[in-house]
Amino acid sequence: QVQLVESGGGLVQAGGSLGLSCAASARTFSSYAMGWFRQAPGKEREFVAAISWTGGITTYADSVKGRFTISKDNAKNTVYLQIDSLKPEDTAVYYCAASTVIATMIRGQPRYWGQGTQVTVSA
Repeated sequence: QVQLVESGGGLVQAGGSLGLSCAASARTFSSYAMGWFRQAPGKEREFVAAISWTGGITTYADSVKGRFTISKDNAKNTVYLQIDSLKPEDTAVYYCAASTVIATMIRGQPRYWGQGTQVTVSA
């Protein structure tokens, strides 16, 4: 069982930056691929970014490429999402996720989910 706790959400103006963190309880955190998803009001949850268990592979949704950066610190059992050049359409609840295989993460089928953190971007 892996417990994931997100933090760092909040209200920010368009064009600003925000850093999200996700702390994991797993003793074997370093063996998990990690990812971020988001769900905007009235929309389905969508994949945002993923990072392999080594941290050597990252992948992003086309809508966030160049603005979002995912990283992983295995020593701290934490995955991060740096969001730059925020847009109002980035407003959503952001969820952290963990999976033993990055492919299942990208398909939207991770094994574990966090409870989410709200990001609101004002115009």
